[in-house]
Amino acid sequence: MGTLIPFWFIVIAVLWTGFFILEGFDFGVGMLHSFVGRDDAGRRAAISAIGPLWDGNEVWLIVAGASMFAAFPGWYTTMFSGLYLAMVLLLFSLIIRGVAFEYRGKRDATQWRRTWDVALTVGSLLAPFVIGVALGDLLHGLPINSSQNFTGTFWDLFQPYAVFTGVTLVLICLLHGATFLALKTTGSMRERSGRLARLVAPFTAAAVIGFAIWTHVSSTGTFFLRPLELLAILAVLAAVWLVYDGHEGFAFAATAVTMASCIISIFVGLYPHVMVSSTNPAYDLTVHNTASPSYSLHAMTVVVVIFLPIVLAYQCWTYYVFRRRVSRDQFLPAPPPTQPVPAQPVPAQPVPAQAGPSEATSGTMPTALARWIKGGRHGRKL
Repeated sequence: MGTLIPFWFIVIAVLWTGFFILEGFDFGVGMLHSFVGRDDAGRRAAISAIGPLWDGNEVWLIVAGASMFAAFPGWYTTMFSGLYLAMVLLLFSLIIRGVAFEYRGKRDATQWRRTWDVALTVGSLLAPFVIGVALGDLLHGLPINSSQNFTGTFWDLFQPYAVFTGVTLVLICLLHGATFLALKTTGSMRERSGRLARLVAPFTAAAVIGFAIWTHVSSTGTFFLRPLELLAILAVLAAVWLVYDGHEGFAFAATAVTMASCIISIFVGLYPHVMVSSTNPAYDLTVHNTASPSYSLHAMTVVVVIFLPIVLAYQCWTYYVFRRRVSRDQFLPAPPPTQPVPAQPVPAQPVPAQAGPSEATSGTMPTALARWIKGGRHGRKL
């Protein structure tokens, strides 16, 4: 029991980190697809870059929430009841993203598609911001009483550190998505993705540096940064340098490390707490006073050890299958079919005249015989 509690806290931290690494570039592409694709074919190409991947990436969010419910039901209850309206907002943003993916191409009308483009952009921006606010609230603290009940209001969620965490995650998603599009597209779309990455990179670096320092001060109050916080700063600075130097693959890897470092640093600063009470430190929720019984943790451990490697292998195979670049030319409308040219009437050719009697060599044997008989009958007198 004592070993399984920190194990499951690590599992939940890994699931949230995996969600943000994978779904992070999905969010970024959703926010940037209208800027990278200047016309409908370009926007369709940008969406198709994540088309086979986005729904599988969102499964990580479902598994993370389910793991919190199964391993730490007290944490799940307080968090999801206190952040109820925020969770509704998150579900709304995820739903309109999914609907936009599915319904955008159902009608060949410009206004219809533009409406779903706006919905995709708004949903892709709102989702990481709301989750970032929620994760920031866990670490910075919320009004919680001795019964582990949230006693604040919806507006208490938007404290400065939490809002800054949400903004930081949105900026990392933008840079993550821009580097992904530079890897997955060709031609002018690839060039625009690189320009957008260079535009966003300095703001992302500034936000990550501020986030790392603020997170460190909130959780420890000491001067020297922890290794994960230092890694986040070094990774984002490397991403900026690689983006400006044109190394797309390494830049994407650097943004992934930046995202992972930021998310894990929140959980490292949080442990052994799962929610901090701003009312009284004695009311803090910890991994010990919110954990499930030993039997439940053992049963879930068997399940995760068996099925998590299978899920990871399947997802790696999916990324390998859909690794090719996407071109805007693939989505250009097909040219109209050419009309067949009607056939011109051919003038009748004159039939050549039959050879005369003098052309004896051209006649057949019966014709020659008929001529001989006729000449014999009319040339002799009986």
